[in-house]
Amino acid sequence: MSVQTSITDKLTQAFSPSFLEVLNESNRHHVPPNSETHFKVVIVSGEFEGKRLITRHRLINDLLADELAGGVHALTMHTYTDKEWQSRDGAPVSPKCKG
Repeated sequence: MSVQTSITDKLTQAFSPSFLEVLNESNRHHVPPNSETHFKVVIVSGEFEGKRLITRHRLINDLLADELAGGVHALTMHTYTDKEWQSRDGAPVSPKCKG
C-alpha cells in the first residue's frame, strides 16, 4: 500500500471528514522520482469542533506516527471545521520549493 493511501485511509477512519485531500507534493522537492516524502493534507471534519489548531495537528501527528517515523519527511496540515471551510476559498497554495 502506498504511503498516500495509508494516510488517506487512516484520516478517513479516524475523522470521517466531509472533505479530505491528501496530496503527494514530493515532486516539488529535491527527491528521487516517485518518492512519497512530502505531503499536504486538507481535512474538514466535525471532529475538530471546539479544538484548537495545535490540538488538531497533534491528533493527526499521533495518528500518522508510523508514517512520520518512516519515510515521510514533511507533512503540511490544513485542518478545518465545516463552518471554517465554508467561509474559505480552499486551502493555501503550497510554495514551489524545487530550485
